[in-house]
Amino acid sequence: MIKPWRTLSTRTVAKTPIFQLDAHRRVSEHSGREGEFVTLSCGDWVNVVAVTPQGEVVMIEQFRHGTARPTLEIPGGMVDAGDADPSVAAARELREETGYVAERLVHLGTVEPNPAIMGNLCHTFLAEGAEHTAEIELDAHEEIDVFTVPASELPALVRAGRIRHAMVISALHFWDLHRVG
Repeated sequence: MIKPWRTLSTRTVAKTPIFQLDAHRRVSEHSGREGEFVTLSCGDWVNVVAVTPQGEVVMIEQFRHGTARPTLEIPGGMVDAGDADPSVAAARELREETGYVAERLVHLGTVEPNPAIMGNLCHTFLAEGAEHTAEIELDAHEEIDVFTVPASELPALVRAGRIRHAMVISALHFWDLHRVG
């Protein structure tokens, strides 16, 4: 059985409003080998599969600096320190990014986005009965287009490479699992 590596020391390399980059000196309890390993520490995230009463899914398109291009996604964002649980963040992000509010939120699943270098979680919620009832409240650097897509078109958008965001594809998979029982 694999045992956790023991941390000998940790130093912060960089700290930003979004994440902290740390370098850890660790030793394997199994082999005794030492090494330096870099991790990104950030808060948990939420993704929201918002479905309207007409069976359409609320989608957003926004520019992403990592790829330097717009991406097709579902609403989502960070869980704030003051949030009682991730569902609070899911409802807030849905409303702020899209103006939609849901009748009911259902937790569909949780993944580790990249356990090789990150320790945070991404929680996926289904927002049932999503209706546009509020004004969009974007952050200063967000530019988002909001629209709906028939749920039946989502697999084709993934196959065509139009939806490429790994956390969005993971969320859609959780939704599929939920729908088939």
